[in-house]
Amino acid sequence: MRKDPYNLTALLAPAIQTLGCELAGIEFVTSGKHSLLRVYIDKPDGVTLDDCQAVSHQVSGILDVEDPIPGQYTLEVSSPGLDRILFDAKDFARFAGHRISVRNRVAIDGRRKFTGLLLGIEQDEVVVRIDDDTEILLPLDQIEQARLVPEL
Repeated sequence: MRKDPYNLTALLAPAIQTLGCELAGIEFVTSGKHSLLRVYIDKPDGVTLDDCQAVSHQVSGILDVEDPIPGQYTLEVSSPGLDRILFDAKDFARFAGHRISVRNRVAIDGRRKFTGLLLGIEQDEVVVRIDDDTEILLPLDQIEQARLVPEL
């Protein structure tokens, strides 16, 4: 799963909670000289633009003072969206019963991409029933990315 190389979760989560939101996850994407720090926030009643602005302002201040990330980057704060990324074991437990799409780091039976019903997590393995009704176990540390599949 995604790593937090700058320990930003520990740094930012308390401040985000004081604003009435939950830190859903963090992505740090580097692309040449342009890096992007994406902070996902969530609330039980949904995230508003005002929530994103308040969290952005607070997080910006913390990052300016603490300066945990070398170099320049753009900060983006958003809701997880309908196709939310699953960041850790608690997300896989929370969204059991939903359809997900998973991209694995290594191939399993010649495949790296799987779509199916998330059955949950057992120890450090994600259990997914793929479309042919086969249950597969995906080691959490081998998952490159997992997202909910929106059901409209």
